[in-house]
Amino acid sequence: MTRPIGEATTRKPIARRDRLYRLFLAAADIVAAGLAVWVSVEALGEDMLEPVTLVAVPFVLLVSKVIGLYDRDELTLEKSTLDEAPALFQLATLYALVFWLLGGELVKGQLSARQMLGFWLALFLALVFGRVLARATAGKLAPPERCALVGDYGARDRLTRKLAGNGRAHVELVPLPTPEDPARAIGSPEQLANFAQAFDVHRVIVAPGPGESDELLDAIRVAKAAGLKVSILPRIFEVVGSSVEFDRLEGITVLGVRRFGLSRSSQAIKRAFDLAGASILLVLVAPLLLVITVAIRLESSGPVLFRQTRVGRDGRSFRMLKFRTMVVGADALKDQLSARNEAEGLFKIQNDPRMTRVGPVLRKTSLDELPQLLNVLRGEMSLVGPRPLVVEEDRRVVGWHRRRLQLKPGMTGQWQVLGSARIPLQDMVKIDYLYVANWSLWQDVKILLRTVPYILARRGQ
Repeated sequence: MTRPIGEATTRKPIARRDRLYRLFLAAADIVAAGLAVWVSVEALGEDMLEPVTLVAVPFVLLVSKVIGLYDRDELTLEKSTLDEAPALFQLATLYALVFWLLGGELVKGQLSARQMLGFWLALFLALVFGRVLARATAGKLAPPERCALVGDYGARDRLTRKLAGNGRAHVELVPLPTPEDPARAIGSPEQLANFAQAFDVHRVIVAPGPGESDELLDAIRVAKAAGLKVSILPRIFEVVGSSVEFDRLEGITVLGVRRFGLSRSSQAIKRAFDLAGASILLVLVAPLLLVITVAIRLESSGPVLFRQTRVGRDGRSFRMLKFRTMVVGADALKDQLSARNEAEGLFKIQNDPRMTRVGPVLRKTSLDELPQLLNVLRGEMSLVGPRPLVVEEDRRVVGWHRRRLQLKPGMTGQWQVLGSARIPLQDMVKIDYLYVANWSLWQDVKILLRTVPYILARRGQ
């Protein structure tokens, strides 16, 4: 007889994995607090620490727990420090305020404004980088999180493809029996319990189908009662995105969906961010632009810049600028190479024979796209936005997907972070639609920050 899934033997591997992440995060927070205290008191001043400071430093653990910074990892598959940066900002601010109020008890001397500013900045940066390191270390020590998908079998293939291309989520998808195998099919909560116990499942991912049944809801209850983690793939969020407000009417949960597109004030903020960012970047990379220009001139004749018609906001076309990475007349050779195309709906070839010698270097480092900063200054593009498609690709985008064009195309975007060369066109336009539906300035900052490691890893194409 199979033991119930709720026994302690099932909970232990899950609890050990979660405990490992919490311990590393707690250690990182304590180190960050101690480093901030040292920077403000010893490095920026001539004060002396009181012995009671050793007791005050671990106070950061209590504040972190109250904010919920140790509970989020249990709920998420992709454990991103960048997503919790606003909460870390609050933590650093609150802890700095407490440290300032208790300064007379913790330090021999009077803390200056310069010291407090150094404390706050050092704490915030140490918290962010410390947690990045803590999660990376815990991820290497902990086994992959074993997940089983139940419900809509059509979602299994989509999820498998997404996880295969995601290097950040430390996840292992447990193969489920197919509906064609009735001897092993999961059709009841009891069968789900037996399967989870037999295959060491840590999390159940529920994908409700068109006719969501009470049996599927029972499976969620069984999994939660057993100590298994539960994630849900609600298809409604493919349209409304994640920017919803949870409302409650007499115990009934209602989702308030924000309007699509940006208000005038949001458009003004995004434009100001683009102008400031593009201007600063152009000044910083000006010497690099000169070096690239000389390299292209020395290698081959022809223009330094490549101009291509792309479809921009509201369907208006514009000439997008890039450094030329191919021989002159490369577009005329596209038909001859169509059989080697490696992307669905887009034209992408690895080791493209039309490339110049300096071309692969510019492509892999995304340096060929630096001239697009001029497109940003001219108001044709944004630093972050939907992917700028060529005319023939844009013709394939129909229906509600075309609402992605309510924002200017971006030099980078969610499509770039996820791997632009590997995402089919239809998936890409859905990503762009959700970007428009969920826009915020912080989201743009996160995408820009996440673009940097992808470029440094030479994944840009």
